[in-house]
Amino acid sequence: YQVAVGLLTRRDHSTLELFGKLNARHYAQEEITQTLRALAEQGLLNDSRFGESYVRQRVEKGFGPIKIRAELRTRGLDRQLIEQLLAGYAEQWPARTVAALRKRFGNDISVDQDMAARQARFLEARGFLTSDIHALLF
Repeated sequence: YQVAVGLLTRRDHSTLELFGKLNARHYAQEEITQTLRALAEQGLLNDSRFGESYVRQRVEKGFGPIKIRAELRTRGLDRQLIEQLLAGYAEQWPARTVAALRKRFGNDISVDQDMAARQARFLEARGFLTSDIHALLF
């Protein structure tokens, strides 16, 4: 329990992340499950709160919804919760796509096909929507 609380004081974790960290320390599965349940009941472990914080951080760092969605899935968040968290940013994605492109390439949104393809690959790797990328570059 104390180890789990120590991990949570450093940063929020998803239930799956915390389970993995405790499991790596070779605690018994039953003990881990009981600890996670107690932490959730006390409000110290909350996947929704973790997800909100994680999405906000990743959006601010210039990542798009596809990448954020995949990262949240690997951290064990429920698909419905993920969609709820991303829905709050739905109208922002086109503007965030432009901001990410400008941060990386400056104000030069290229008409050159080779540069436009390079910029599109960058935005796709960042997890932005194909429709937003095409509307911006092509």
